[in-house]
Amino acid sequence: MEAIFKIEPTEFNQKLFQNIKKMFEGKNVTITISTEFDETDYLNANQANRKHLLENLAQEPTVRFTPEEFDRHVEKLLKDS
Repeated sequence: MEAIFKIEPTEFNQKLFQNIKKMFEGKNVTITISTEFDETDYLNANQANRKHLLENLAQEPTVRFTPEEFDRHVEKLLKDS
């Protein structure tokens, strides 16, 4: 059996550990604690990667419209689907 708990550090308490003990009663358990991996931070940490990402974003086509144009576009999409 495997369980993954995504919690805030403030949620570590005795009740949590008691519930884990009940879930895995009679079994050996390995507990690994890690922080969530932030892919954006990792990619931006390297200056060459950051430059490459920003250049690629700048090349992406953009579309601009007013809120009214957006509403009309959404209505058309919903009507056509």
